[in-house]
Amino acid sequence: MSQHVEEFFSQLWNDYIQLTPSAAKVHEVLGKGHVIINDHVAFRTFNLAPVRLQHLAAHFEAMGYEAKQDYHFEAKKLVAKHYEHSDPRLPKIFISELLVEQFSPQLQRMVQQLVAQIDPAAVQQAKFLYSGTHWQISSQDYEQLLAESEYAAWVAAFGFRANHFTVNVNELTDFDSLQQVNETLKQSGFRLNAVGGEIKGSAEVFLEQSSTMADHMPVRFSDMEKVIPSCFYEFAKRYEIAPNQLYTGFVAASADKIFESTNVRG
Repeated sequence: MSQHVEEFFSQLWNDYIQLTPSAAKVHEVLGKGHVIINDHVAFRTFNLAPVRLQHLAAHFEAMGYEAKQDYHFEAKKLVAKHYEHSDPRLPKIFISELLVEQFSPQLQRMVQQLVAQIDPAAVQQAKFLYSGTHWQISSQDYEQLLAESEYAAWVAAFGFRANHFTVNVNELTDFDSLQQVNETLKQSGFRLNAVGGEIKGSAEVFLEQSSTMADHMPVRFSDMEKVIPSCFYEFAKRYEIAPNQLYTGFVAASADKIFESTNVRG
């Protein structure tokens, strides 16, 4: 792993942990002194220039990542793509983008106004991926976005940063199953995302996923401060699709439910 890539993920993690203080506790509970390997990191964006999915992905491609599968979330009006690196120690990358044109004229206008405030030159730098917001938004506008799209409201409040990291359960030394991981987390006081069941997916689709509900953090809006859901931690267990070959993709039906880990009404 090059120093540049290592430094990037270190900065990304440092930004994430500021908004997700519970992640440190997850490491204590599951790692027990061992290094936690991350399965993937997820990002959210809008399908508007200069922050379209492919613009964010260009940074990862420059680090040696390759595009793999495409995903479509019809109900949430999202598309996504995942990327993998030849170095298995590096996490997979999952980037989704909101199909802004499928929403009301009001939401479209609000999102366009936010994106218009971004300096396109800033997007050219890898650190853009943990740069947060590039705009001011009122709590009232946040609530209006929230009424139509939890996803749009989250990006408006938090901007560009890791939405979640994901523990690679296969690499945990003290756990054999995702069920065990979940029970340990619950005993330690974590609240899990129960939408569609605590475990999404199965060995039959070669991937099981679960996640904590997002931490709640204060966000300074232009008119006031509000405490809202920030980021969460996911857990993924992968199964073999061939001898000694783990499935590396994602399951859209499961990911659809994982998105709800940041729901205000969750």
